[in-house]
Amino acid sequence: MLERLNEEPKQRTHVVRIFPNVASCLRLIRALGVEKRELWQGQSRYLDMDLLAEQKNETLKVTA
Repeated sequence: MLERLNEEPKQRTHVVRIFPNVASCLRLIRALGVEKRELWQGQSRYLDMDLLAEQKNETLKVTA
């Protein structure tokens, strides 16, 4: 996943080829980072910590 994140700006900057200044290049790279972050936040997690906490509470109630 990290390799893909590093590859994406290379591909996008290759398409643009020439930037008028450094700030425009940084804006593109930041926009890509924000886009990836939003995508990752929307995906499901491998382990839902809320379910783990509920299970722990149930175990504590049973043993008490």
